[in-house]
Amino acid sequence: MIFDQDGNITIITQEKATTIELVKKLQALYPKYKNNNIIVNLTTLGKISLDDIIEFLQLSNTHRASKHSFILVTNKVEFDEVPDEIVVVPTLQEAYDIIEMEEMERDLGF
Repeated sequence: MIFDQDGNITIITQEKATTIELVKKLQALYPKYKNNNIIVNLTTLGKISLDDIIEFLQLSNTHRASKHSFILVTNKVEFDEVPDEIVVVPTLQEAYDIIEMEEMERDLGF
């Protein structure tokens, strides 16, 4: 697991472990990153299932409830099947764009 910091954005890149192991590690380390927007980059993993994405749902809901962005990046999932409660985009650039839009919405009180 690789952690990169870009301003108020933490980018977490997963290379080898399963998504279940990643979610457990993120939950354990969450207090350290809870005040940042979080991008979880899953593009290096081979196959991602809908069940893998849903593993992140509780963490995503908690983080979004605290008025921060939580975004998964992968192009290996059917986007139509992903629940609306979790944000999944195919590229890192789109993740940055979503964070920018969500920050504007929060500043405007939406």
